[in-house]
Amino acid sequence: MTSDPEESVRLQGFGEMTLRTAVETLMLLAPRERSEAAIFRVRDGVRLAQSEIAELASSWGLTPAPHVRSPRLVPEHHWPDLVRGMVREAPLPSLMVAFLVGVLVARR
Repeated sequence: MTSDPEESVRLQGFGEMTLRTAVETLMLLAPRERSEAAIFRVRDGVRLAQSEIAELASSWGLTPAPHVRSPRLVPEHHWPDLVRGMVREAPLPSLMVAFLVGVLVARR
């Protein structure tokens, strides 16, 4: 088992880094992405097993982030929600100016 945290490895999709950084990065990914990612040793090209990665993470005190959501799973913001949020936080004079500009633009 590789236990040198400064060993040079390649994390699939992220590039070359130290073993500790690769394991930390892997633990921050969503569970599905974590299971699909792979770490390869630079010196011999061997892929580290998931059990070996989990053992290294636990021995270094790294825990997987349980509530991380993949960016692909996060719903996109809708314009009405964004505008509603901006209107709630905006002061009244700026709302009046925005309304008047909107009226001018709509009439053209």
